[in-house]
Amino acid sequence: MIMQSYEKLIAAVQSAREDLEKAAGGNRAAGTRARKAMQDVRSAAQEVRIAILSARDTPPKA
Repeated sequence: MIMQSYEKLIAAVQSAREDLEKAAGGNRAAGTRARKAMQDVRSAAQEVRIAILSARDTPPKA
């Protein structure tokens, strides 16, 4: 579960790269898309945090 959430986070960061580069060049529409992508990154990072806490609080399997 943790690694699946982490892979989702990595994919979100990688997919945002092109729009971030365009936004840095002054493209306003790309800036809007980049901000949306950063919200997706934030959500994915929160999922990773929740998965880690869940794994910590779950007793190990015997």
